[in-house]
Amino acid sequence: MNANTTLTLTNITTSIKKPLVLTMKFCPCPSPPPTPPPPSPISSIRSSCRHRRTRSLPPSLVIQDTSTTTAAASDIDTGSLSVSRRLILLRHAKSSWDDRSLRDHDRPLSKSGELDAAKVSQKLQQLGWIPQLILSSDALRTKQTLKIMQQQVPDFLDAEVHFISSFYSIAAMDGQTADHLQQAICNYSRDDILTVMCMGHNRGWEEAASMFSGASIELNTCNAALLEAAGKSWEEAFASAGPGGWKLQAIVKPSDSPML
Repeated sequence: MNANTTLTLTNITTSIKKPLVLTMKFCPCPSPPPTPPPPSPISSIRSSCRHRRTRSLPPSLVIQDTSTTTAAASDIDTGSLSVSRRLILLRHAKSSWDDRSLRDHDRPLSKSGELDAAKVSQKLQQLGWIPQLILSSDALRTKQTLKIMQQQVPDFLDAEVHFISSFYSIAAMDGQTADHLQQAICNYSRDDILTVMCMGHNRGWEEAASMFSGASIELNTCNAALLEAAGKSWEEAFASAGPGGWKLQAIVKPSDSPML
């Protein structure tokens, strides 16, 4: 082999080595990742079970179940269920005639009337008939009857109270009290109020109790008729019961136990 050939080979070798050096320097080959250890049989079983459970419970099913529960709760909150609604028709306690100069509207309670008001409030408490809404005549004797009841049974203080002047006059008009009470209850009440007490006078209160229940009811002073009907609202309770459809649960009197 002559010198020229050796030189040529040397040059070729040099020219080959240089690219190799540059390639190793700037484009290193990545080292292979370490081989993971084989999964244990227990891990494989768990992974398989998780995978199967995921497939068996698609997200759409979970969403549907949640929305159904929410809808059911919403129905209860909005009062979509028909519930028992209780109406107390209470005639005021006995009034005093000692001062004849007073207008009938301004006559106060007598001593016996004050005692009767206390007794009736206790009996209503024992029966669990505590009103959430009280609609009353604005006559002095009805106001005093309510005040004594509130003093005797503090739970009566939690009720919303409205004094309605027309309750005094409507009671003297034949056959009109029942409709007037129905309108007042529906105007002032809400669906979440389940027990309402209306306080007023005869003749109207006896007529209204008799028309609502379909029975002949006599209400002496400080007597209360306890009536019950069902409905999603007070409007529905009155509509579904109609005249004579309210159930008479008891007549509460101060002198004896409730008449069932």
